[in-house]
Amino acid sequence: MTDYRRLRVALLGAGAVGSQVASLLRQHADELADRAGARLELVGIAVRDVDAKRDVDLPKELFTTDADSLIVGSDIVIELMGGIEPARAYLLQAINSGADVVTANKALLATHGPEIFDAADQVGAEVYYEAAAAGAIPIIRPLRDSLAGDRVQRIMGIVNGTTNYILDRMDTEGAEFADVLADAQRLGYAEADPTADVEGYDAAQKAAILASLAFHTTVPLDAVHREGITAIDKPMMDAARHAGYVIKLLAVCERLTEEGGTESISVRVYPALIDRAHPLASVHGANNAVFVQAEAAGNLMFYGAGAGGVQTASAVLGDVVSAARRHIAGGVGVGESTLANLQIVPVGRVTTRYQITLEVDDQPGVLATVAGILSEGRVSIATVEQTVVESADGESGVARLVIGTHKALEQDLSDTVERLAASGVVERVVSVLRVEGN
Repeated sequence: MTDYRRLRVALLGAGAVGSQVASLLRQHADELADRAGARLELVGIAVRDVDAKRDVDLPKELFTTDADSLIVGSDIVIELMGGIEPARAYLLQAINSGADVVTANKALLATHGPEIFDAADQVGAEVYYEAAAAGAIPIIRPLRDSLAGDRVQRIMGIVNGTTNYILDRMDTEGAEFADVLADAQRLGYAEADPTADVEGYDAAQKAAILASLAFHTTVPLDAVHREGITAIDKPMMDAARHAGYVIKLLAVCERLTEEGGTESISVRVYPALIDRAHPLASVHGANNAVFVQAEAAGNLMFYGAGAGGVQTASAVLGDVVSAARRHIAGGVGVGESTLANLQIVPVGRVTTRYQITLEVDDQPGVLATVAGILSEGRVSIATVEQTVVESADGESGVARLVIGTHKALEQDLSDTVERLAASGVVERVVSVLRVEGN
């Protein structure tokens, strides 16, 4: 057996991911030592309750409630507690004590990333966070390292497994939102309070992280436009399928060229229509995928499990091995590149396409009136489909219009939809969905 140098590893948190990380660190200790060039010694696991039931069987003597003592003297600190505090304080303590840190905490990085990265820069430490954006999918390292010499133009990602599971079943089975959400909660894909997932907060945190890396610009969470999927229903799914689309909750991070050639970026999360021929349309179940468009590299697709204890543990352990190798090689950590400092524009300045579904009076001249409102709003019609809505008595005075637009400024599209809703001929704006991917 090779006599490797020993590195002390502290683990904060022993939930679904933390328990798997601890188990794999012990189970594959020899293999990890060969890969890292150092023996990774798990010196302890900080938890709130040492007697709580764990997903895997671990020696009780590893557990402690004293995180501060555990952090002191450790070479690598793995934070898998989640939340903002005390995770933030512990990470800063670890960095200031000379440790490299590994985290999967997307909420913490999306809100306090600059503070944590700056603290690491000050002492020459490094922050590893491959598991923070898309579970087991390797996307952080490709953006930070592999594409560092390229110019990323656009990222479109399905980065929340819960919402993809819900929308996928609604699409493939014709199921209702509430029924699939209940199944997702029963299967453990969704929390008892699913707000973070279904309202897009989780995806927005990941979008902020991905955009910061891709565009070398600090992206605060409040600069990310966010919409959830709670308004998506079966008729919207049916209409999307009929038109050759699928509805996905997308994180879109995009480089824009403003008038005069000035560059800016847009970061947004919303449910959108995507053509069934697009690679992201074939992402099923609770899987995640990130589609990257780079100037030189072209189109790249990263696909895999976006969550799960053992899957996410894989990404965490990859970071631990990288941190160990850096310790053995020596030298200061590589800081985050945010010097581009591009302006982050509001969603209203993005150019996009809409599919607008309206219920209108089934009378002559209505379509001409609707077309006139769109024209006045500088929105050009690409397609129109009209169907008659049957009433309970077999009579109908209502028609349904599904209007596809050409690309236009988001603010113009939004204002035009408001004018349509206020017009005398539109009974109801049934749905408004953006079209992405082409």
